[in-house]
Amino acid sequence: MYSKISQYFTIRDILKGLSIGILLSLFIYLAYFDISLKIINTVLGVLGIYLLLGSSNRTWFWSGFFISLFWFWWILMSFRFYDMAWAIPIGTLLITIMYGLIFWFFSFISYFLSSKTKLTVYIFQAIFLLIFSLVHPLGFDWFKPELIFVESYLGIHKYQFAIILVSIILAKYTTKLRYLWLIVFAFNYPIHNTINHINKEIKLVTTNVTMDTKWQTEHQQEVFDMIYVNIDQAISERKKVVVLPESVFPLFLNTEDYLMQKLVDKSRNIDIVVGGLYWDNGMPRNSTYVFQNGKTQVINKVVLVPFGEQNPLPEWAATLVNEIFFKEGVLDYKASDLIGDYKLGDKQYRNAICYEATSEKLYKGEPSDMIVISNNGWFQPSIEPTLQRLLLEYYSLKYDTTIYHSINMSPSYVISNKQVFYTK
Repeated sequence: MYSKISQYFTIRDILKGLSIGILLSLFIYLAYFDISLKIINTVLGVLGIYLLLGSSNRTWFWSGFFISLFWFWWILMSFRFYDMAWAIPIGTLLITIMYGLIFWFFSFISYFLSSKTKLTVYIFQAIFLLIFSLVHPLGFDWFKPELIFVESYLGIHKYQFAIILVSIILAKYTTKLRYLWLIVFAFNYPIHNTINHINKEIKLVTTNVTMDTKWQTEHQQEVFDMIYVNIDQAISERKKVVVLPESVFPLFLNTEDYLMQKLVDKSRNIDIVVGGLYWDNGMPRNSTYVFQNGKTQVINKVVLVPFGEQNPLPEWAATLVNEIFFKEGVLDYKASDLIGDYKLGDKQYRNAICYEATSEKLYKGEPSDMIVISNNGWFQPSIEPTLQRLLLEYYSLKYDTTIYHSINMSPSYVISNKQVFYTK
């Protein structure tokens, strides 16, 4: 048994997996430091995949291990606010091992199919990379291999990723690098669709409310005053819409008549889109409140964060985990069954709250415009806001959607036609 386990810890396999992990993750860290050089991202992505295809099962395990580490080391940072910082390294290790095993399984199946069909293993490993974005461990779907090219010269559509994989397969199989020139057919050509444009009458508000103070009642009035100041400022700037981040009201807003009435009154001068909790007959919801002309609309979140808002484990296991790890148990949020849209002026906007904006489900019907509200305070400081932005660039490009994003604890921005415009 020891010898079987120890074979996965050879220095050569670990170092190769580490190298591949770095190559396929650097685009995130370059973006984090505001370095966006398309040629570098293109070369790093192609080289990483080139080294991965044809590698051993052990190398695939370590590649998955390190890729998930570099992409997702921040996932459990919110545990700090539940007095569970001790669980962060344990949970992170479990996540990296899980992805390592998924990679290993894909490679194992590839070698098995190759031995049965006499086709090169490159083909089967490439097919698994092509469909990997459909794999959502425990409901988490932030790993998309084609994302590595979102800020490169190459495209992120499946057919473009397939061209990249085919060119690499031919180059490796024939040992002739000239086949890599086929990737020119995967180039990300400019979008000429002029339907999408930025609505300059929308004011996106960036807030900086730390999670240490956000939920403390003694600081709530400060938060409320800050919200009103931003709304009044948007009115003075003659904006028609003001958007504030997810749960910027750190309470069940629909139970606070005074706050609701104040927002209703202000909505006679400007449309207000704001995040707040919603108490729905004993069930908590994470919601967007839209105030327009003295009327109120509530759109509830559709895709909940695994473990953050909803335990994805079977009910018996979820109950056990909640009782063991949380002081008084935990009540999961309730998801809405319906994707929500609302109209501002003469335009329809898809509603999205933080995590769900990076879910394929929210782009059903290919909405031309989307308003996203987020609270990134749970994960600061980390690369989470950067990875979130890259995913939104990915979906904006894939579905030709203009995305307006108001955020707590990181800069707000608009994404349109492959460009990111940060707001003041």
